[in-house]
Amino acid sequence: MTKEEVKSTEAADEAVKATEEAVEAVEEVADQEEKFAKAGKRSKKHVEEVKAEEERQAKKAERAAEEKAAAEKPKGAKPVTRPKIERRGKKYQEAAKLVEKGKEYSLKDAIELAIKTNSAKFDASVEAHVRLGVDPRQADQNIRTTIVLPNGNGKTVRVAVFAPLDVCKAAKAAGADIAEDEEFIKQLEKGVIDFDILISTPAYMPKLGKFARLLGPKGLMPNPKAGTVTMDVEKAVKESKAGKVEYRVDKQAIVHIGFGKVSFGADKLLENANVFFESLKAQKPASLKGTYVKSVFITTTMGPSIAVENLYK
Repeated sequence: MTKEEVKSTEAADEAVKATEEAVEAVEEVADQEEKFAKAGKRSKKHVEEVKAEEERQAKKAERAAEEKAAAEKPKGAKPVTRPKIERRGKKYQEAAKLVEKGKEYSLKDAIELAIKTNSAKFDASVEAHVRLGVDPRQADQNIRTTIVLPNGNGKTVRVAVFAPLDVCKAAKAAGADIAEDEEFIKQLEKGVIDFDILISTPAYMPKLGKFARLLGPKGLMPNPKAGTVTMDVEKAVKESKAGKVEYRVDKQAIVHIGFGKVSFGADKLLENANVFFESLKAQKPASLKGTYVKSVFITTTMGPSIAVENLYK
């Protein structure tokens, strides 16, 4: 055979071989497709889903191994958290040293100590914080009332009256800062609130209904329990100006009240405090079972808390 014939024969053999390989590949694919069922666990879709789940689990195991390795890695030293008292100012720390830890003082001693531990440069308020054993969610245990402190609370109160014109004149004479009829509504529509207490007559309350969202959150909505919805507007104005204070129990069953200023002196503060605690005693719900007053603390605006012995034992 000549060289050309040999080359031609080899080319023909290679072509035949390639054809046979292609046929085998097609048959192999056909065989694989025949292996899959139309539905069920042997279906192509199910097999692909199983394969994808296996890959997902493998990646999950890999991540878990990485997290475990990171957790086993040695950490630095735990940060040191200073006690709360050390994070306070120097003046507060010095004042706190005067209060004996764990001791319950008499009301008189607590007030005197509160004045002594006041470090504020301004005339600080003296406050009482009383934790009660009531459930504020119960209507008959949701304590809310007003008292007139004999020496006032030391705050300048701006009193507004919303009532008929003839009542407004009497209210102005009694000391009301604002006493208006329709003009007052116009100011509320503009969102202007320049008063601390709002007093109204029962007949005028429906007119204030649309301003409930404005006045309610600020605690300015007149309320019969607070004595700010009344026919005797003149008396309500005089009491508010004289030091009438409202107190109520909050969601945590605690009553907070400021009953004077440091400048009042111990005697006047004690007189105010006694009026408050007598009023609180009278508010004890008849349905309450167990302890009424759990704890009492006296403090100034920026001073340390002073525990007071239970006044109702």
